[in-house]
Amino acid sequence: MATALTPPEEATQKVILHNVSWQLYERLLAEHVDVCNPRFAYDRGGLEIMVISFEHEELNRLIANLFTAIADEMGMDFINAGSTTFTREDLAKGIEPDTCFYIRNVERVRGKKRLDLTEDPPPDLVIEIDITHPSLDKFPIFAGLGVPEVWRYQGQSLTIFKLESGNYIEQSSSAALPGVTGEGLTRLISDSRRTKRTAWLRSIREWARTLRAGEL
Repeated sequence: MATALTPPEEATQKVILHNVSWQLYERLLAEHVDVCNPRFAYDRGGLEIMVISFEHEELNRLIANLFTAIADEMGMDFINAGSTTFTREDLAKGIEPDTCFYIRNVERVRGKKRLDLTEDPPPDLVIEIDITHPSLDKFPIFAGLGVPEVWRYQGQSLTIFKLESGNYIEQSSSAALPGVTGEGLTRLISDSRRTKRTAWLRSIREWARTLRAGEL
């Protein structure tokens, strides 16, 4: 039986349950298949259920667009896997990331309709928006699934983390997008608050072109 319910904060509509069985987690996923809300994260009996707010989703889409514009300008191939549900019953872990991308492993998943992480690779990059508390720590889930890089935005800045020996270590720059720094991404996110979206996207592409040319 699930116990120790953490009351949701008014703005986040988030609860954390403990002692949740894998069977109950799978049943909840099945009952909400192809539904964007709520979103579930599971780690060895701990279950977070979160209804996504406008603020959360707007930031998520904005940072995903930021990645897409830079990668496209750099001529990089990728697949945006969005908030695909990834589970590993043998590890008792499951997650629906805010957004995730396949980059190095894009050819291994291209054309597939379903992914099985016992056979298929995990995403090369996950974007996590963490602007509310309490929150289930997602890093052990990402690490268990083998996600090599995580971008976490916490309301003021974006931090890049790389998986090393089972733990995430903060990095100044991205391996997924060579030369791109957390500081640069944070500045671009900040710019979006005072710039029309079309002009903002153009500025990102111009920035990415200079970065690709080795001028930054």
